[in-house]
Amino acid sequence: MDFKVPDMSCGHCTAAIEKSVKSADPAAQIACDLDTRMVHIDSALRADQLSAAIKDAGYKSTAA
Repeated sequence: MDFKVPDMSCGHCTAAIEKSVKSADPAAQIACDLDTRMVHIDSALRADQLSAAIKDAGYKSTAA
């Protein structure tokens, strides 16, 4: 699943998002692209659960 995260702008941002998603699903595979501000997540969780994990990290996201 892909998410647009407009406020993701640095390595700290990606680390916070990765930590939050991994706490919700330790088996998740996450790829963050700062240039496009997109996060790709392979997870057994639903999109709304992943969006909530990104929100818990302090970032708004939209499914792309």
